[in-house]
Amino acid sequence: MPIKIRKTLLHEPITFDTIGNHWDQVPIYRPNGYPLYHYLQTEKGVGKIEIQGKSYLLNENEGILIAPFIPHSYAKKTDEWFTMFITFTGTMESSLSQALGNKQIIFIPKEQGIIIAKELFDMISQYENPSADAKYFSLASYHLLMNFIDNSAFNLLNEPLYQKYVLPVIKEIETSYASEITVQKLSQQVYVTPQYLSRLFSKFLGCSVYKYLTNYRINKAKELLLTHQRMEIQQISQLVGFLDTSHFIAMFKKFTGITPLDFRKLN
Repeated sequence: MPIKIRKTLLHEPITFDTIGNHWDQVPIYRPNGYPLYHYLQTEKGVGKIEIQGKSYLLNENEGILIAPFIPHSYAKKTDEWFTMFITFTGTMESSLSQALGNKQIIFIPKEQGIIIAKELFDMISQYENPSADAKYFSLASYHLLMNFIDNSAFNLLNEPLYQKYVLPVIKEIETSYASEITVQKLSQQVYVTPQYLSRLFSKFLGCSVYKYLTNYRINKAKELLLTHQRMEIQQISQLVGFLDTSHFIAMFKKFTGITPLDFRKLN
């Protein structure tokens, strides 16, 4: 089955970027890692994973979740190796690390892998269904992530400080990211200092306000790069709130590991 690439604009907190199964796995070598959280699971055969200086075998229904930018490689150990996979993105992408306990790799045993395989199959089956909207895939991705993290990590709406200070700022970023907003201006809107606001963001989302804002802008740039193939990089830079194109390119590469043009070519 070919790779399925998300074709909706990125508005959801958590969703998939790519997904697939029944994949005749080719050897992969990523000395700089992959820019998103990446889950790989064996459907048939056995694969060998090289990561953090160690080797692991990935048997049938066993899987591994790898954090962004962690160098790794994998290849088949048996004559054939079929895999399923999913990569995660979303406006809350930067909070995943904290929710996952800052673990760089998470192994999934066979029993849990069987559950994940069914959830992935259901998502892929719904991909071509016209009634399955972006909200469905966001909820499905969130549910899938619960196999790796504690539910309490994403139970933010029950936190008064999150509701009072963080959530209004997130909404402001989502509506005003293209304008010249700063951490100073955002903090003034909720009547706290920039330092305190960033501490709250770090507590609940695992990143500073500036990093969240920049990551949101980069995600919006990804959308434009894919949906407007002829749009110039300079124009995309301005539309997502970067006044200087060179700075935009530098930040895009810092957050994704590749340049905007390379991202467009790869996708």
